[in-house]
Amino acid sequence: MSCVLITGASGFVGSAVVDRLAVQSEFTPHAAVRRVNHQLAAMVDVIQVGDLTLDTDWDAALQNIDVVVHVAARVHVMQDTANDPLVEFQRVNVEGTLNLARQAAGAGVKRFVFISSIKVNGEETFLDKPFQADDHLDPVDSYGISKLEAEQGLQQLAEETGIEVVIIRPPLVYGPGVKANFQTMMRWLNKGIPLPLGAIHNKRSLVALDNLVDLIVTCIDHPAAANQIFLAGDGEDLSTTELLQRMAKAMGKRSRLIPVPVWLLELGATLLGKRAMRQRLCGSLQVDISKAQEVLGWVPPISVDEGLKRAAAGQIDTSG
Repeated sequence: MSCVLITGASGFVGSAVVDRLAVQSEFTPHAAVRRVNHQLAAMVDVIQVGDLTLDTDWDAALQNIDVVVHVAARVHVMQDTANDPLVEFQRVNVEGTLNLARQAAGAGVKRFVFISSIKVNGEETFLDKPFQADDHLDPVDSYGISKLEAEQGLQQLAEETGIEVVIIRPPLVYGPGVKANFQTMMRWLNKGIPLPLGAIHNKRSLVALDNLVDLIVTCIDHPAAANQIFLAGDGEDLSTTELLQRMAKAMGKRSRLIPVPVWLLELGATLLGKRAMRQRLCGSLQVDISKAQEVLGWVPPISVDEGLKRAAAGQIDTSG
């Protein structure tokens, strides 16, 4: 039986990992959190560690731990108010991560599973030219840069100490309780708001929360995962138009999509200074998950449509 420490255990992905491990007899999960979480404490052993920084003391949390699944991070935000966002991302995502990893190696932890981001590869792909796990890396924003720097530091630490490092880069994750842009789109559809997004023919990869968790759990103890990088995904890419149509179907709603030409959407976004929004709605971002399939024998356990149904059901639960 492996003892697994999950950081960020009260968050969207971290809590799902805890839930999954809590019902699997071969794992004993331990949850690391910033502040007291009574709901988690009723399920598993919880250790309050405070903020993720260079000075965080992980000694108590790492006792008798075999594997660390590191989910905690300063996450990507659309309108960052920090004076220097890169410095803030580095403080948490680089310095905080490497501090934990060094202490983990010193405590005899065998494996460190790091949840990174597809933003390490870049922001956009050419149509049907997906990112590969071992591609040239081209992070654009501060969040992506900080995740790459953390990856590089972890790989160096693995060489120096022998701790096994596994890196997983997910694209957009959706599922019950999803927030941000995905939640906003679901709300638009739920209200029946007409959207000018009915003629977009891009391709974007997503990953259902259950699929990402399954890949993470696979990487906890699979021998072939040691010191590898994997991209996560559902194995099916959708255009923005297709995503909205299938999301609406999952919600039992009608999609009211107006076929506005992409060039007009792009012009409007440019004039309004919304380049990032243009890229997310009209650009392609595809990932190739074949390495995980070939090296680990991993197959995403649920389909996109099932993932959307679960996300829709979770949205109803949290809003009702």
